[in-house]
Amino acid sequence: MTRYRSPTAAGSQFITPAGAARLQAELDALWRIERPAVTQAVSEAAAQGDRSENAEYTYGKRRLREIDRRVRFLRKRLDGMVIVDQAPADRQRVFFGAWVTLADETGATIRHRIVGPDEFDMVADYISLDSPLARALLGKRLDEEVRVALPVGERRLAIVAIDYQPPPISGS
Repeated sequence: MTRYRSPTAAGSQFITPAGAARLQAELDALWRIERPAVTQAVSEAAAQGDRSENAEYTYGKRRLREIDRRVRFLRKRLDGMVIVDQAPADRQRVFFGAWVTLADETGATIRHRIVGPDEFDMVADYISLDSPLARALLGKRLDEEVRVALPVGERRLAIVAIDYQPPPISGS
């Protein structure tokens, strides 16, 4: 058995301003707050003597490696990102950043926003640009029908609305 892992394919390079800010905030927190605290804890544990049986030292070093790996990933990812902060000229078609309202055969509606692969976990209604649904929707117009191949079978959805404005903040 080998430790080699084949590199995962990087997702799309597009990101919303909010997603880029979130990744930058994570990078700053790791580099400016968490890494110095863990480094201090490791050096205190190292000063206690025998490192081979020192759990604080061992786990601290492991955490430093995890932090450094995530920092490298975030820096590389942020360097290659394209921040999309403008709506497209044709607002009647589905592009990156669109809020799309879909209706199924029963008339039930769902609303999704197409975002980059680094931010679709921020909100339940966000879907990745690389997902099958988003790929089926891209470039489609209002009132068009899309077919999405899912593991449980094909699903037909109609585009009811396309919006490029953020949804209203609930509770205000």
